[in-house]
Amino acid sequence: MSPLRRTVAMALVIAVSAVSATVTASAPATAAMPTAAIALGDSFVSGEGAGAYQPVVDAAGVAQGFPGWTAPNSNAFFCHRSANASLHRAALPGIQDRFNLACSGGQPRDVTAASSARTGGRQVAAQLDQLRAVARTHDIDLVLIGLGSNNSSFTFGGVAEKCANRFIADAWTGWWEFWAYLNGPVEQKPCTDADLATAAQVAAATAETTAAVRQILAALREVDADGQHRVVLQDYTNPLPLELDPAFHSEDGRDDTRDKFRALGAERYAAGCPIHRASLAPGHRFSQGLGSIVRATRDTLAAEFPGADLVYLDVQRAFDGARLCERPNSPTGTLATPIRLMDNPPNGTFVTSLAGKDKIAIQRIANTCVTYFQSCQESWHPNAAGHEVLGRCLAGAAGAAARSVACLRGSDGTIAVS
Repeated sequence: MSPLRRTVAMALVIAVSAVSATVTASAPATAAMPTAAIALGDSFVSGEGAGAYQPVVDAAGVAQGFPGWTAPNSNAFFCHRSANASLHRAALPGIQDRFNLACSGGQPRDVTAASSARTGGRQVAAQLDQLRAVARTHDIDLVLIGLGSNNSSFTFGGVAEKCANRFIADAWTGWWEFWAYLNGPVEQKPCTDADLATAAQVAAATAETTAAVRQILAALREVDADGQHRVVLQDYTNPLPLELDPAFHSEDGRDDTRDKFRALGAERYAAGCPIHRASLAPGHRFSQGLGSIVRATRDTLAAEFPGADLVYLDVQRAFDGARLCERPNSPTGTLATPIRLMDNPPNGTFVTSLAGKDKIAIQRIANTCVTYFQSCQESWHPNAAGHEVLGRCLAGAAGAAARSVACLRGSDGTIAVS
């Protein structure tokens, strides 16, 4: 190459380098996506019982507002995503946006499949599809998961319905009388452990829940913008105490161990706890079983995903001292919703007293819950005050150094996470 041509070539290289440097220096940096916290799972994280339910986008992409009390329960709105849900009440520094993707009644299978694909499901997309949509616009930093209480073996609603209906049937009818209920005759005796969930059912539910959360973790690994996120697996708290306040033990000289006790039945219903006292201990063992499902899921997946930030949040004692019928003024001052039913046809007016109603009226009201489940599905869930407490529990878990934390309510009402 001649000296002249060499000089020209060198000049071109220098010029191109200068232009490249200028372009590089002036190009704007890629804007960081806003941070997000999301909730996945069932009613205890969707906000069931807390009111202020927001429109829910259905599987067709249409936002569904309240469709009326006689609409099909499959309507997406009845996922009952509340503005008062714990996700929205928690103090979460650094989180810019929050997305409640949970659905009341949600099951592990709803993680990867549309809820409408199963009996009793709602018209919403798979929760993983909803998560991926959020990840396209946000950096997910916190995930709250509430799964396990509903599965292929049993559901929380089914358990609550069984034990409450047994009490009501026992209170209003004689042992020889047929209880006209749409799902068939109702037994008139307390629930036992085997009535709620057997050891085999809990084991099956654990495997099912673990598989679903495994899929969530795998998806987060793929879609999270920076790969940094904490996953909080929350268990469940029982809305009822281990023992009712003595004010609810008997009425008119009758307790719940004899045949027919209508005054006592009406008293406990008004207070929010239509339940046999003998059903309370099995109910708490059932709640502990749900906790074992969540804890086992967390421990199994922590071993499978050694780099994952997984925290087990135990909230079983978060409502201590403020459960239904734990104090004589129940349901005032409690953290859970009382069982409330509507008459037929449902119109939004809850029946708050069963006093003076005969067994035919009781049967009609009970059957309304079966036909229009939305009329009673808030029953025995955390109320707005309860979700406020669960929000404080979540805030504690979000900032904890430990990977297993318990949220406790003290006798003075203080909440501690340790």
